[in-house]
Amino acid sequence: MPKFGKKYTEAAKLIEANKLYEVSEALELVKKTASAKFDETVEVAVKLGVDPKHADQQVRGAVVLPFGTGKTKRVLVFAKGEKAKEAEAAGADLVGAEDMVEKIQGGWTDFDVVVATPDMMGMVGRLGKILGPKGLMPNPKVGTVTLDVSRAVNEIKAGKIEYRTDKAGNIHAPIGKVSFDVEKLSQNFSTLIDTLNKVKPAAAKGQYMRSVTLSTTMGPGVKVNPVKASGRKE
Repeated sequence: MPKFGKKYTEAAKLIEANKLYEVSEALELVKKTASAKFDETVEVAVKLGVDPKHADQQVRGAVVLPFGTGKTKRVLVFAKGEKAKEAEAAGADLVGAEDMVEKIQGGWTDFDVVVATPDMMGMVGRLGKILGPKGLMPNPKVGTVTLDVSRAVNEIKAGKIEYRTDKAGNIHAPIGKVSFDVEKLSQNFSTLIDTLNKVKPAAAKGQYMRSVTLSTTMGPGVKVNPVKASGRKE
C-alpha cells in the first residue's frame, strides 16, 4: 500500500470516495485540497472506452484552452528564411535550423514545444531518439508541423495543449492552476471535454467516457460524473 503524507491524508478526508461530483463542486474541492506551497497545476484524467492498440481508436490532437494553463511555454521553431522571420515576429523563443540540431544533439533541451515547417522535418527527424521520448517531436496531427508557423506559435502561447491516449486508453491533461477561479477552470475543462467528444473514434463501442477525475499536482483525485461532464448521452 502506498504511504501518503499528512496533508494528502487530511485533504482526502474531504472527498467522498464513491461519489461522482458535479464539475463545479469537484473544482471547488480540488482547489480546497491543494496544500503545496507552489501554485499547483489542476489536471484532468479521462478514461476512454477505446482500444489504443488499434489505429482507428487512438485519440490524439491539440486544443487551445480559453484561459490557458497558467504556464508560459518556451517554443522552439525549426524554420529558414521568411518562415524563420515569421516565427520570430510571432514570439517564438528560439528559431533555427542546423544550429539547433547540433545543440540538441549535444544534450540541450531547454524548451517546452517544438514547431517545424514541413521542409525541415528531414533534419528534425535526426532528433527522434531525443525528442520522441520527451514528447517533443513535431507532429502534423497536433499542428506542430505546419507552414503557418505564426498561428502555431500564437496558439501555443495562448494556451494550446496536446492530448493523446496512453496504452490503457487514458488521457491526462492540464487545465490551469489552483490560483485560477472556478469559472476559468470550468471553461477550460469544458473545452477539453467537448473536444474529446468531437474526436470520438467511429470504431469506439459502448460508453465513450468511462471515468473523469480532477486533481492537483500533489492532491487527491475527485471523481466527476462522466455523463454530465460530457454534456451528452452515451
